[in-house]
Order: sequence, then C-alpha cells, then structure tokens
Amino acid sequence: MSDSLAELTAQVSELHQQINDYNHQYYVLDEPSVPDVEYDRLMKTLLTLEQTYPELKTLDSPSQKVGGQPLKAFSQVTHQVSMLSLDNVFSTDEWQAFVKRIQDRLASHKALVICAEPKLDGLAVSLRYEQGVLVQAATRGDGSTGENITQNIRTIKSIPLKLIGKAGIDFPNIIEVRGEVFMPKASFELLNELAKKKGEKAFANPRNAAAGSLRQLDSKITAKRNLAFYAYGLGFVGDLSTASAPLIGKSYLKSSHYQRLCQVKALGLPMCPEVRLLETQQQVQDFYQDILTKRDSLSYEIDGTVLKIDDIALQEKLGFVARAPRWAIAYKFPAQEELTIVEEVEFQVGRTGAITPVARLKPVFVGGVTVSNATLHNQDEVERLGLKIGDTVVIRRAGDVIPQIVSVVMAKRESNAQEIVFPATCPVCDSKVAKAEGEAVLRCTAGLFCQAQRKEAIKHFASRKAHDVDGLGDKLVEQLVDENLITTPADLFTLTEIQISTMERMGQKSAKNLIVALENAKQTTLAKFIYALGIREVGEATATNLANHYCTLPAIKAASFEALQAVDDVGAIVAKNIVNFFKEDHNLSVVNALAAMMTWPDIMVRNADELPLSEQTFVITGTLSQMGRSDAKAALQVLGAKVSGSVSAKTHFLVAGEKAGSKLTKAQDLGVTVLTEDDLIALLAKYN
Repeated sequence: MSDSLAELTAQVSELHQQINDYNHQYYVLDEPSVPDVEYDRLMKTLLTLEQTYPELKTLDSPSQKVGGQPLKAFSQVTHQVSMLSLDNVFSTDEWQAFVKRIQDRLASHKALVICAEPKLDGLAVSLRYEQGVLVQAATRGDGSTGENITQNIRTIKSIPLKLIGKAGIDFPNIIEVRGEVFMPKASFELLNELAKKKGEKAFANPRNAAAGSLRQLDSKITAKRNLAFYAYGLGFVGDLSTASAPLIGKSYLKSSHYQRLCQVKALGLPMCPEVRLLETQQQVQDFYQDILTKRDSLSYEIDGTVLKIDDIALQEKLGFVARAPRWAIAYKFPAQEELTIVEEVEFQVGRTGAITPVARLKPVFVGGVTVSNATLHNQDEVERLGLKIGDTVVIRRAGDVIPQIVSVVMAKRESNAQEIVFPATCPVCDSKVAKAEGEAVLRCTAGLFCQAQRKEAIKHFASRKAHDVDGLGDKLVEQLVDENLITTPADLFTLTEIQISTMERMGQKSAKNLIVALENAKQTTLAKFIYALGIREVGEATATNLANHYCTLPAIKAASFEALQAVDDVGAIVAKNIVNFFKEDHNLSVVNALAAMMTWPDIMVRNADELPLSEQTFVITGTLSQMGRSDAKAALQVLGAKVSGSVSAKTHFLVAGEKAGSKLTKAQDLGVTVLTEDDLIALLAKYN
C-alpha cells in the first residue's frame, strides 16, 4: 500500500470513528456534543473521499447507513420500506447543482415541479395503519430497523388512532404514514420551566425534548409532554389478502407527492401548513427566504427546507443511493450553531457596576452573521461550562439573540489552555469589586464615580422607556462625558446650546433640537423618574408599583427596608437595593437636583378595593395599533394588575396584538384567556 493511500485510509478510519461517536451521542444518548454543521461537514468529507477513492468505501462506513442503532429498551421493528435520511445543500449553487444532476440523470432539462416544506427539527417516525386502525409506530432507527414506540405515539393528540373513511374503499388496507414528531416551542419552554422548578436537568433544545419524550418507557410521561406530528410522506402501502376487501393498493395513490400529502391530511393526519407546490427555480428561492424570515415566529423549530421532486414516477425513476433518495434534498439554513475558539476573555463594566466576562472568539459565520464575541454572564457560568482560554466551543446564535457559548468540546482542549482569572479591581476605575450575598455577579463599588457606570447611567436615564430624550444617543452621551461636560444625569439640564453646537458632528440645529428635547423631558411621571434613576433591579413594573404605593418621591426616599417589602413585587433584595441607593449622599444630591428641575402629575391615592385588577396577571404580545405596549402596561398597572413578560400557568390574560407569536400559542396551550386590543381598551374604559 502506498504512503498516500495509507494516509487516506487512516483519515477515513478516523472519520468513521468520529461520525459513529456523534451518531451514538445524537440518536441513542440524546446528548449531542457538537452542532449539526460539524457533523454535516465530517459526513461531506467522508462522502467526497469515498466518491474519489471507491476502494475506501466499506460495508461498515457511516455513509452506508442512516441514523444510529435503536435503543434496546424497546422491541424492534423491521421497516418494509426503508426510512431514508436526506442529503444536504447549503447554498444556491449547491441547490442548482442538485437540480442539474437530476436533469442529467433524467436526460431532460424540463422544469421540475417541487414539493417544498420546512425541515422540522424532531424525530422521524413511521405510523402503520391496518384496516384504518393504528397498529404500530416505529422510529427510523438505522433506516432498516427502528424502535417500537406505539404506546407513546398513541398519546399524541394530533395522531388519530383510526383513520377517517372506510378501509379498502377510501384508503388501502395497509398504509404507513411517515412524518416528524416534534415539540412545539411553547411546550418546550413550559417543560423546561417545570424542570427548573423541580431542580431537574433542562433539555437543550426541542428536538432532544421530543426524542427523549418518545423514548420514555412510561407512556404516561410522554402524554404530558404535548408532542405534535406532521406527515411528510408514505412508506409501505398494500392490501390484506381477504375476500371481503378489494385489492386497490397503489392504484389509490395520486401521482403527485403534494397530492398524496393532501390525501393523508384527508384521512385525519396533520400536514404542515407551510407545505407548498413550486413550479420555478425562483419560487424555490422565494420559499427558502420566506421560511427563513418566518423561522423565529413559527411555533416549531426548523433548520431549513426540504425540497422533493413532486412527480412520483420521476421519484421512482431516480431511485436512491445508500442513505438518501436522489429526488429529495434538505436545503439548510445558515447554521445557528458552530465551532470556534475562545482567544481571550475581557471584562466589561455595566450601568449598575456589574462586571461581565466577554469571550473574544475566532470569528465564525453563524446564524447569518459573523460572530466574534459572546457574553459569559458571570463567574458561575464560566465554572458551569468549565471554560478555559484556548478552548474549542459550540457557539449558538438564533435570530437576534445575543450569541452564547453552549458547551466546551473537551476532546479538542489543548494542553496550553489557560484558566480565566476574574479581576480583583474594576477594569475601568481600579476600585474594589464585591459580590453580594446570594449573587453570582461581581460589581464595581464606585457607583457614579466609575466612568463606565457614569456613561451607562446617563444613557439609561435618557432611554426611551425612561425620559426618552430625543437626539441624545449613546455616542453623544459618551462624548459629553469624555469632554467633562456632564458627570451626572442632572448635568444634562444645565447644558447650553452653545456647548452642544461646538461639539463634533453637532450643528446649531441639532443642538437646538436637543435643548428642546431636554426641556420636554422635564415633564414626566413619578414612575418613569424612579425607573430612570437606574436603581438595581428596579425595572418599569417595580417603579410603577413604588409610585402607586407611595405617591410621592419623599415618601419613597424615606421608606424603610421593612416597609418597602409591603409593595407588590418588592422583596428583600430589591428593598435593600432601594434603601442603599438613597443612603448614598452623592445619589441623593443627584436625585434632589433632578427633582428640583422636573415635574410630574400628582398620583391619586387608591385604596385596595379601588384596584380592580390587583389579583390579575397580564402578558402583552404583538403590535398594538391604537395604543403603545408601554402605555397599555402602565394603564393596567395603575389598576393594580401585574404585567409579566412571559406566559405561565399563573397568567390570567394574554393581550394579543398583530403578529402575536409563540406567546399566543403557549397561552392557547395553557388555556389562558386571550384578549384583543379592543377587548383591552373596553376593559380599561370600564374602570376609568
């Protein structure tokens, strides 16, 4: 054997081992250690090598099978028609190359009609109906043999135990429906919330949750998981050899894949509402972009689109390779998870003095953008990950979510990886840092004297939900602080038009507009004033509760630790933060200076019986066209309601505006009363 062939053989052997390990982790243990994109990359490398050097292909190659070995806890099912996997493409060029291969094989360049659907992130299953009754359900397993999960499948509400119609007349006597079992996002969030409350391990993603639920030996547990199912095709279709049943077999089936799905839907099985029939290449690209845009608003997780030749006769003519059909492909989205390396860890100081470690990453393209930074939150998170500088990590970015490090790939750790050392002093002002009892966050103790906190405190004060100073952006705040024109929020109202107009990129008109905006900001509410001060853990809702409870600023300033805890949503930690804030002389001087310049309407004192919504929890989602969400929230809070940011079993009402997303789905799943914007306006009018 030549040296080069020996090296290639060793490389293929190593790929076999890696892919088999990842298959075992993913399909059997439900504990994937690397993102899908890394697995796809390894498989693509192996397929390329085997195509270039056929002598390297062996019967035990991962390319010759689908998925992993079935769990031994279930009995096994041999599929009459193999359950194949799908090959992937990741770009327009790769998709067009796939189409060209099909056209070349068919010796025809006629346009191909495509049945397109979202690529659901769940677990593939096969449902076998005999005489219209569900008799068996199995996982894909290795493609030939799967796990018998019939009892668990019977618990899924969207899967009928009996088909609509009459066997042998309206459908074949034997019909296997292939599809995906998945866990809706709302169900996944609820499941993990319950797990956290019980101190149990949360699932990493909905796919793992669905797989874990189907592999429960106790079907009562599966029944509580609220799984769902969408059909995407057919397996074996045939007839029973009985004199009473006509032999219709395949003659029943339509010649179009899309039409077959519609047939399955007519039998009572759900079909994904996003499935489309596409006739041109442009429609394929438009479908891909449309589903990518909708991805975060869909009620279920997807990672791409699945594109299938619609003509069944062409499907049969094209056939399949060892592990995948030639007539279908997964056109996957940009990876939401990737591998990269932590090159350094820096520490940033936030508005409240929180010192946050930030990982500087080797730039990597993930979730449609190039990512080079990821927050590590706090020391506890670093310890939980077991992270060191130089580690290879799994980075995740979904939609507009801040990139985060999901896990460390320990197998790739180098011997020179360095420990992450947290600072003993503030990285900005060199003051002491401290960690409060029961907290995971280190904080600078310098308050407004720390330049980093000073800038962030002023930005917060001028932000939209606080005093909404139009024209006072982050860069201008930094410039004003750097040039020593302001040191506290109160200094904003002493600025002159001349001072502002002489600054870089600030003309006379901009300066004049800013002075007007600052003058307008003096008219506010007590709740917004309290929120704008930036007291730790005093958000909009707590600030509103403080204002409604005490009605005046002096009363809030004078409130004791014990008295503050009588305010709704104010516990011991928040009460301590409020007391400590008003104990500091430099804070009081700023608050008093601001109070002397600003005005807000008096708050009418309401007795408890005048707060008709005091026992009710609301959640607002979607776009409200007649009133802003902040105004709606404030109006509800004035009536004593609690306005939460997330739906739970304790939510009484969900206000659903336009384009309401997963919160609406979750509320419906939990049986929460849903109000329209008109319903909300009528409710508010009733009590005002």
